[in-house]
Amino acid sequence: MKQKRINLIVLTGLVVVLLGLIICYLTVDSGGNWDYILPLRSKKLLAFCIVGITTTVATISFQTITGNQILTPSILGLDSLYILFQTMVLFVYGNSHLLLADRKVNFLVSVALMVIASGFLYLFIFKNHHTNLYLLLMLGMIAGTFFKSISTFMQVLMDPNEFDKIQGKLFASFNNIDVSILALTILVGSIALFFLIRKNAVLDVLHLGREQAINLGVVVEKELLQILVLISILTAVSTALVGPITFLGFIVANLTYRIFKTYQHFWLFIGGSLLGIVVLLIGQLLVERVFHLTTTVSVVIEFIGGCYFIFLLLKERKQG
Repeated sequence: MKQKRINLIVLTGLVVVLLGLIICYLTVDSGGNWDYILPLRSKKLLAFCIVGITTTVATISFQTITGNQILTPSILGLDSLYILFQTMVLFVYGNSHLLLADRKVNFLVSVALMVIASGFLYLFIFKNHHTNLYLLLMLGMIAGTFFKSISTFMQVLMDPNEFDKIQGKLFASFNNIDVSILALTILVGSIALFFLIRKNAVLDVLHLGREQAINLGVVVEKELLQILVLISILTAVSTALVGPITFLGFIVANLTYRIFKTYQHFWLFIGGSLLGIVVLLIGQLLVERVFHLTTTVSVVIEFIGGCYFIFLLLKERKQG
């Protein structure tokens, strides 16, 4: 009960901070141009919410089923697969092809490819080598490197104008969000979130380990497949909307574990989602007010996330 009260207090504090950041982001330096400022910033704010929630929930769930708090869904090579798909379509068909011209079709195909790829990894890694996390890490990195190498090769051969177009998809950006896919993103993401959050009790049990979960009556193979597909959909939704952000989920998930000292995923999901939006808003405010838009929020998050990742590795090594 004491820990529950502490979690409620922390959640309340996060809500207050988030509301303050939202008000600050929507109103600072508006110059009274509300007809222009509010629609523009509200669109970005909605994207922050979508990316913060989907990335955080996907990462926490993935770390639970792998039993490792350093791994993220990007280790499966989904981000690299997304970039490869965008590059290949542009390289083979050009700008005018339906897969690039129609953002809704592009979004749906991108999500489908990432889900299929994750299903393939499940069948050939999780199912047969579920205890070998190093194999998962190795094959994920190999697949990601392979996809990036092919993408880079095609980008070198591209026309400069086409290369300039694909550059916008290599880094996450909240500045040019396509409003036409926001509704589709919310729909697909909400459905995946609904089913994944419903499995919070199953994830609580899986947190204890595979053998314990089996002893407690969980059909592990079935649950892992369903959870991995939902994680892939959430990762794909975030990536297809703004582009790849490798370290966002890693930062937010590990901060969530340290703030909410609990194994219950109900608290981790809610607290982590709020924290994810807070991190994105702080990053965007830094980009706009400190760096004066000379960089992007993804670059700031990747830099901080990389430093934090190295810190945790050194800490684990020292403890080992």
